[in-house]
Amino acid sequence: MTSAHNRVAVLHGVNFDVLERRDADVYGGLSLRQLETKIQDWGRELGLETIFFQTNSEGEFVEYLHRLPELSDAAVINAGAWSHYSRAIADALGIAELPAVEVHLSDVEARDAWRRVSVFDGLVLEKIFGKGPDGYREALALLARELGTRNDR
Repeated sequence: MTSAHNRVAVLHGVNFDVLERRDADVYGGLSLRQLETKIQDWGRELGLETIFFQTNSEGEFVEYLHRLPELSDAAVINAGAWSHYSRAIADALGIAELPAVEVHLSDVEARDAWRRVSVFDGLVLEKIFGKGPDGYREALALLARELGTRNDR
């Protein structure tokens, strides 16, 4: 049974609907459904209720972020390539004002120079990258601690 203030939205951006077709050496070879199942299981272990959203439309991603405070208490965000240049998504995340963690399956610091830039810097509690699916487990644990701290106030 879950309690209040434990809802975590997991948002995936562009090209995640075809995750299993992307380079397995970089992205792990899982389908989005398989990844979400792992995340949901990890969330349950931490007493979190996870909800999922994926879109290939930047505008839909922004609109979902606008609704996020009604749906969730925190967020894990892997916006894919948008993480590196979408000021619109960054602004919407700032408007949501929820604790959030940025996650990348790949090691963005070891890839193209443009991938090292994140428009979410200063808006997220932490940026986790290069740990594959386990990065999501780390993000959920961080948010569980953050939500617990917020509930104790």
